[in-house]
Amino acid sequence: MKLNVVIPCYNEDEVLHETNRQLTELVDSMIDDNLLTECDILYVDDGSDDKTWDVIEELQTTSPYVHGLKLAHNVGHQNALWAGLEQSVGKCDAVVSIDADLQHDIHRIPDMVLSYQAGYEVVYGIRNSRATDSKFKKRTALSFYKLMQKIGVDLIPNHADFRLLGKNALQALSEFPERNLFLRGMVRLLGFKETYVYFDCNERYAGKSKYSSRKMFAFALDGITSFSVWPLRIIYLIGLVCLGVSIAEMIYILVAYFQGRTIQGWASLLFSVWFLGGLLLFSVGVVGEYIGKIYKEVKRRPRYIIEKQI
Repeated sequence: MKLNVVIPCYNEDEVLHETNRQLTELVDSMIDDNLLTECDILYVDDGSDDKTWDVIEELQTTSPYVHGLKLAHNVGHQNALWAGLEQSVGKCDAVVSIDADLQHDIHRIPDMVLSYQAGYEVVYGIRNSRATDSKFKKRTALSFYKLMQKIGVDLIPNHADFRLLGKNALQALSEFPERNLFLRGMVRLLGFKETYVYFDCNERYAGKSKYSSRKMFAFALDGITSFSVWPLRIIYLIGLVCLGVSIAEMIYILVAYFQGRTIQGWASLLFSVWFLGGLLLFSVGVVGEYIGKIYKEVKRRPRYIIEKQI
């Protein structure tokens, strides 16, 4: 069995030597145990502005497993991961994707391989807990998964992008045409036989997280708008509520007029103007988010551009 390990990297020069050392030891032991016959470790440099590519080139000269893919500019984690997965189609029996920072427990990869050999095409790595996360990240992540479940998006809580895909699942995934990638949701659409491997998340070995609050919010927004039209339906429902309130207010005004009562309305009028104005702007923004995604899709620009490959 041949395994590919795909590792997206963005400014990870501090951690790559240790990551490669641990992975090399793991691969050697898996080959000795006859779990694998071959393995490629593919590092995808997502337009880093540090020495990440230099380290990858160095590792390629010293390790029999290392391959490198340098993207011409930063395209984001999901697109960089997609680049590595596309390069693996037809070249291996299964592919495992992990982060470069060693937070994913690489020692669970043998269990993933055993699950694949038992007939599972998709094996998800799921955190046992979020003890290593900050309180803010933990709360927002759990809220995100709950929200996605409520609006009908099929996601696995506490699963990031640590997973194994068999060659059939990988081939099927590569046929998805969309440019707005949300792989956690896309893999769930494949429908192949799947199982789970649980792991304890490690502390980051070196450096700092590249996912800022802004990037996490943008990622969550991509997930919601790529897999659900509920925001549009909510606007529709809010519009119906506002219409009902306006009809009730119109009836009240007419009744008050015919009863000869003075209508004091400047405060309520200002409130209505500001409320409806804000609601309209918010609604236009939500609709615009979906239109923006359509705009990106119809242009069919490449997800990434390869500058170098070793």
